[in-house]
Amino acid sequence: MADFDYSDTDWEAIERLKKWYSGDIHDSMEALGLWGCLEGISLQSALKPGEVICGPAVTVLFAPSTRKGEPQDVYHNAIDRAPKGGVMVCDASCAPGSCSGELMSSGAKTRGLAATVVYGTVRDLAQVRALGYPLFGTMPSPIGVTGKKEPKESQVPLTIGKAIVNPGDVIFGDVDGVVVIPKAEVKAVADQADKLGREEAKARDRILAGEKLQEVWPVA
Repeated sequence: MADFDYSDTDWEAIERLKKWYSGDIHDSMEALGLWGCLEGISLQSALKPGEVICGPAVTVLFAPSTRKGEPQDVYHNAIDRAPKGGVMVCDASCAPGSCSGELMSSGAKTRGLAATVVYGTVRDLAQVRALGYPLFGTMPSPIGVTGKKEPKESQVPLTIGKAIVNPGDVIFGDVDGVVVIPKAEVKAVADQADKLGREEAKARDRILAGEKLQEVWPVA
């Protein structure tokens, strides 16, 4: 049975990460020799200006399937057992079809999830936006999943481009994209992001005060 124990999540580091944006986070990761961009995935619903999402990953892997009747038990179970503040991450790239829309987003929001991230298409965007739930995907599509694919496993590693998402890794998303931070590196990335964020804030204030860009950045 999949492990949904998130008692060792570093919520303090997650709260610190929420002060910044995805560019800060990924720059901080690269400074530490890490890579975490989930390339090809972008925000498909809506966030308030400056809003970000950040929380531990709950993963679901889809596989091709000709079964019909919406056989989604694995996905539904993952949503129902996810921790409050978690981020659902689905690899549904194996076949056409949108695995997440209004109903999955409604269930996730009710459970207290921070967002859903899909490596694949998503749909019902007008309804999801009205719901106020952050939904990320590769692009919109009205195509459904039935007869094409179904969720086969939960709480397993997912490979998305050059990045790997493990259950419990921290997912950060905003209007610029989505980043995964390995669970073991979350505190180090938060520390680096705090340092970088402070430097950028100082540089921004100096630029807005009239100093020339070349005199300000990078901060000495």
